[in-house]
Amino acid sequence: MDDLRLSETSYLNVPDRDKLPSPADSVASSISDISTLPMTGRQQNHGMITSRLVFAIAAGAIGSSFQHGYNTGVLNTPQSKIESFINSTIFSRTGQSADKEYVETIFSLMTSIFCVGGMVGALCTAFVAQRFGRKGGLLLNNIFVFIGAFMMTFSKTFSSHELLVLGRFFIGINSGLAAGLAPMYLTEISPVHLRGAVGTIYQLIIVIAILIAYVLGFDSMLGTDTLWPYLFAVTLIPTIFMLSTLPFCPESPKHLLINQKREGHATSGLTWLRGTIEIHDEMEEMRQEAQSIELVPKVTLADMWRNPVYRQPLIISVMVMLSQQLSGINAVIFYSTAIFKGAGLEDSLATYATVGMSMVNVVMTVVSLVLVERFGRRTLHLFGLGGMVFTTILLTFCVQMKHILILSYLSVAMVYLFVIFFASGPGSIPWFLVGELFGSNARGLATSIAVAVNWGANFMVGLLFLPLQTHLQGYVFLVFTALLAFFWTYAYKKVPETKGRTSDEIAALFRQKSYQ
Repeated sequence: MDDLRLSETSYLNVPDRDKLPSPADSVASSISDISTLPMTGRQQNHGMITSRLVFAIAAGAIGSSFQHGYNTGVLNTPQSKIESFINSTIFSRTGQSADKEYVETIFSLMTSIFCVGGMVGALCTAFVAQRFGRKGGLLLNNIFVFIGAFMMTFSKTFSSHELLVLGRFFIGINSGLAAGLAPMYLTEISPVHLRGAVGTIYQLIIVIAILIAYVLGFDSMLGTDTLWPYLFAVTLIPTIFMLSTLPFCPESPKHLLINQKREGHATSGLTWLRGTIEIHDEMEEMRQEAQSIELVPKVTLADMWRNPVYRQPLIISVMVMLSQQLSGINAVIFYSTAIFKGAGLEDSLATYATVGMSMVNVVMTVVSLVLVERFGRRTLHLFGLGGMVFTTILLTFCVQMKHILILSYLSVAMVYLFVIFFASGPGSIPWFLVGELFGSNARGLATSIAVAVNWGANFMVGLLFLPLQTHLQGYVFLVFTALLAFFWTYAYKKVPETKGRTSDEIAALFRQKSYQ
């Protein structure tokens, strides 16, 4: 029983789980909601939610996904202040004011370079996850936060909008790595019957962070002409939280057992997370997965395409990631205030409508956290995509008829409904579905590819939406209508249900299909 001693690793020195404070009330209460979900058969043997598992989830998710969400929305509310700063730096250098189109181009670059950094970080996920582990990679990733936050916070002090652009790139690298590492860590520390709900936590923190970014960007908060640079320093708070909590949590037991062959540490880590030594069934499943992995060579990039057992889930992973980003959601998040103004709302009302939209996103993500384990991934994903097709058509009509007062306000309602459908499934499911479709031997590489595609699509939307809106005006959302209809059809035909299935069972499903 030496393997079960709780003094084996440093993270086991955390106080008794009953005495642990909840790092984030919203995360804890959300997880407590899903802990009452019905369990059957094998699921009952894997234990319920524990305060230590909540602690590990909060430690792994808050410091990572907060950066992703906060820096997605932080430029939205203070956009006019930042554009004025860009113009002033150009004037101080040249003695001439820049034209509006040039300033908007720099601001678009500032917005989209975040996604370029995200792609770079995503492509490094497989290497970092394998070399440093899931937990170790998340901790090292905070280096990019410090670099990016310093550059952006002091950009006004040094009268350099280039520092803002460069800082956005570094914080993008952090967010890209986090988007791969954090869902992987959360998936691997979670019981099978709570895997989808816990995976949704990543998206929940993202939408909460977006809301915080919007609120802090108000003129009454940090969105003033003098205080807006401090908006970027806020990203240091969740980083400090992660550095203060995650070292006390275990590395992913799956990573320890399957990739590092450290069964004793894996057993101790799983015992800590589950709060019981009754983990035999779960350990046996991981051993079986490890044995099946040893029977096949190491998965390479070429294997991911040549071998249909990997190719099919990889294509599905890429498509669900594309369906998330090309749905138009980030066009709404990046430019929601401008969209509402275009619909005929006054400036102040447009800002408040943006905050309201973000609040709806948070509430519906909490709802989806419960629904994903009741109705399954495939059902919710199809429901969300189908609803977004419907709302983009109505939104286009309302924007075109914005001269009618009631329709201008109805366009706000359509944006809200669009966000509701997005949050119900497509917002959260892609992040953890990739981890469910692959075993540990291919999970890191598949995550790198899928998340890089996600950030690439994010970059395209951020860069092209304003020019498309200029040329297509109110018809711009019909582009997303066509894309959403395509992704709904693909998901209906190809995406399997992974709810309640182990990695071996899902792999067996794709092996069976590859020989049909």
